[in-house]
Amino acid sequence: MVYTLEQLSADCRAAMDADPGPAGRERVRDFVSQACNDDDFVAEHFNPENTTPRKVIYEDKKHKFCILAHVYEGAKGSNPHDHGPSWAIYAQVEGVTTMTDWEKIKEPENGNPGEVRKLKDYDMHRGDAYLYNEGDLHSPSRSATTRLIRVEGQNLIGVKRDTYKAID
Repeated sequence: MVYTLEQLSADCRAAMDADPGPAGRERVRDFVSQACNDDDFVAEHFNPENTTPRKVIYEDKKHKFCILAHVYEGAKGSNPHDHGPSWAIYAQVEGVTTMTDWEKIKEPENGNPGEVRKLKDYDMHRGDAYLYNEGDLHSPSRSATTRLIRVEGQNLIGVKRDTYKAID
């Protein structure tokens, strides 16, 4: 059975209608994982013409969440971060993303970054999907090109987020 963007967005909206909190987000995570494992869904939204690092493919008017198709070329990592006032779900479509979870040791203050300590690393493979609630600190890295679906609790373009640095 083909899982379409229309079905994914309807399933996500229904999950958020039932519970806009962490339990509803877990249901959204399940639906996004399903989309990552659907060859037709992947072929449509991650075709060779899609080479953009950030492509919004759906934005929900009622709940404000958005679904993105990300294509990241080559090796790269990011600093520890959260998603400000929002939550996010990362779901692997192709390649491997190594995700690191962090513990906040010190809040950012006076323009200085906060401090974090590494909790764990784990690899994300096709179909793996993880929910990061508000304040959950994480950092993705990759050694080669990856493709993933990310759901943001709100469109994060222009949203200010704090910075953090890792300590030993």
